[in-house]
Amino acid sequence: MNQTERWSAAQTQALFDTPLLELLFTAQQVHRKHFDPRQIQVSTLLSIKTGNCPEDCKYCPQSARYKTGLTSEALMAVEQVLESARQAKAAGSGRFCMGAAWKNPHERDLPYLEQMIRGVKELGMESCMTLGSLTPSQAERLKQAGLDYYNHNLDTSPEFYDQIITTRSYQERLNTLDYVRQAGIKVCSGGILGLGESVTDRAGLLRQLANMPEPPESVPINMLVKVAGTPLDNLPDIDPFEFIRTIAIARIMMPRSYVRLSAGREQMNEQTQAMCFMAGANAIFYGCKLLTTPNPEQNSDLKLFRKLGLNPENQQIEQTHTEQLVKIAKQLNEPDTEYYYNAAL
Repeated sequence: MNQTERWSAAQTQALFDTPLLELLFTAQQVHRKHFDPRQIQVSTLLSIKTGNCPEDCKYCPQSARYKTGLTSEALMAVEQVLESARQAKAAGSGRFCMGAAWKNPHERDLPYLEQMIRGVKELGMESCMTLGSLTPSQAERLKQAGLDYYNHNLDTSPEFYDQIITTRSYQERLNTLDYVRQAGIKVCSGGILGLGESVTDRAGLLRQLANMPEPPESVPINMLVKVAGTPLDNLPDIDPFEFIRTIAIARIMMPRSYVRLSAGREQMNEQTQAMCFMAGANAIFYGCKLLTTPNPEQNSDLKLFRKLGLNPENQQIEQTHTEQLVKIAKQLNEPDTEYYYNAAL
């Protein structure tokens, strides 16, 4: 993927050096120029194949190389996935993302994945998948099935990458994003903060994303969720203000992208999340679980939305908080299952 030098290293570093409150003011101006600041894009994420991944990503409990107590599961049946999508739509989700713990999908998997995509589209929802590396032909097949978004995170800067992952090169990740873009699928790509990276590495990650020929339509910014048994489980927590700063810079550098406040929200208080929204985050994963790690419950998010005057995008929720909770309770008649994480990505 050819890089276009929209943002130099010096320009990006200058943003990281800007006083935080001034940076937030600039980010908010950029945000309001391109988005309604009261609208939040809300999505649901389902693990359609869990664990036993051959990769060695040091942050991931799904790697077969680490003993995290995670139970591996084969690819879910198509109808199980679609039933989860129906429940997600009933709970208010506009986009349904399906994640599989693979280095790459095999050709034998493609017919099932295509059926899942078509089924989700028939429900009137946007579809997203994250399946690992793709070939050009696989990307084209997913597009023909109707896939709207493909998620493939860069995770960190090129310079720090081999300290976190050795089983897949940075260039492989860029190649997959290139194949996805060429197939006409929208790109979802971001990274993780708190891996032990430097500020320079955070700047390098954002430069890689912002300098793509076309920046990702969706940019998830994750806070590391430390899982016992992974090599990074004892790292110190990232300073919340440094996380907020990175959100603001992502908004400034990629003004038309959705900046997704992703993994790690369970360990953020309401004030941190509110400042992230002020900094330009305008998308979340909604529900009690993200693949295998915790996420705030729906009711907590509804309460926070109400306090901040935020509304899920493309939904009318000008109701009282009590009315919202009653509606959700009626729609979600069953508790979480091992397959479905009640959520609204």
